[in-house]
Amino acid sequence: MGKPTAEQLEQALAQAAWLRENDVDEHFLGKSLLNHNYRLHLLEDVQHKAKLYLHSGSSAQAHRELLRAIEKAEAASRDIGEEDQSLGH
Repeated sequence: MGKPTAEQLEQALAQAAWLRENDVDEHFLGKSLLNHNYRLHLLEDVQHKAKLYLHSGSSAQAHRELLRAIEKAEAASRDIGEEDQSLGH
């Protein structure tokens, strides 16, 4: 399956938002697409920060930024009320 074009994704996200706003999202397609798009951006940030960390010679600042990005992505992936099961918490 190919990746949607920017225009196709924009149209799909607009339709997903419309489904949610008009309370006609009976199969949760709009909710799922909006949630996955949000989490995808967070995971892309993790990927970007990981590359920076690796290319920076493993600097402490890049390490902190990578950890924050990972924590943010993990938090967005948890269900409401689900406890944080990450290491160190």
